[in-house]
Amino acid sequence: MSWRPRALALTAAALLAAGPTACSDSGSGQDGKQASRPGFPYTVTNCGVRTTYEAPPERAVTMNQHVTEIMLALGLEKSLVGTAYLDDSIAPAYRKAYERIPVLAEEYPGKEKLLAADPDFVYGGYSSAFAGRDGRARDDLAKSGIDTRLNTENCLKGAAGLDDLYREVEQVGRTFGVPDRAEAWNAKARATVAAAAKTTKDARPVSVFVYDSGDKAAFTAGGKGIGNDLITRAGGRNVFADLDKSFGDVSWEQVVDRRPEVVVIYDYGSTTVAQKKKRLLEDPALRDVPAIRNKRFAVMPLSDTVLGVRVPDALTRLAGQLHPASGR
Repeated sequence: MSWRPRALALTAAALLAAGPTACSDSGSGQDGKQASRPGFPYTVTNCGVRTTYEAPPERAVTMNQHVTEIMLALGLEKSLVGTAYLDDSIAPAYRKAYERIPVLAEEYPGKEKLLAADPDFVYGGYSSAFAGRDGRARDDLAKSGIDTRLNTENCLKGAAGLDDLYREVEQVGRTFGVPDRAEAWNAKARATVAAAAKTTKDARPVSVFVYDSGDKAAFTAGGKGIGNDLITRAGGRNVFADLDKSFGDVSWEQVVDRRPEVVVIYDYGSTTVAQKKKRLLEDPALRDVPAIRNKRFAVMPLSDTVLGVRVPDALTRLAGQLHPASGR
């Protein structure tokens, strides 16, 4: 199959060559000319890659569950020609639409499998979606005429928060020509977040240790990911918020020293929640940790804890687990 060059997107080099005629981030027309449709051309810089869209992508592929669900939340299933890599189960609200989309691979598709879907846009949830060693680097895909987007939780200089989620949804909505849908979703999400905040505003924050996985060391949530913001807004205090990354390893001695009151277990993969609880409860080194002694656990699907459309409702659910007396 030959890969046609795309006339719909200009690379950063083309924009530089275009000089003063290039459009601005506001999506205004070039040299005062009107765009062929409202909102276009649209220029956006994503994780260091600047792209101008003359029209919405028509053949998109998503890799990683949370970006797939962003697309489905915006009603863009007809723009998807393929998807890949679930962390757990697609949210019930999106399941029917998801089932109509071809699944290219259980995890990441190889480059040839990806190109065989003939996409004009690939949206990755984690940096690993664009692994250069697998031939899926953003630069390599650009050479095949394919535009790309990486979920911005992977490239923020500071800690991720809800404002970054709202911006992600807004930019995807504008890229696909549905800014009204993005605006409506963001408005509803803000209302959900505000309602959750009312239930915990007078509650004492409980100390939280996130157990993602690990045996010799604990793989946990640090302070940079949106999971940390979610814990804080739900009335918790992440005991490893000082870990300057979204996820990382800590020693079990550190867990003991920080004496968390609640363990939040991330539910995904082949190790079940029951197995994770058993590992923690049967470790004699942890027996005096308040959360273990009192058997205080909360559970969250991994897809609730990354920068995606589940976060507002996940906040409500986590607040109810951390503060059951709130009545949520």
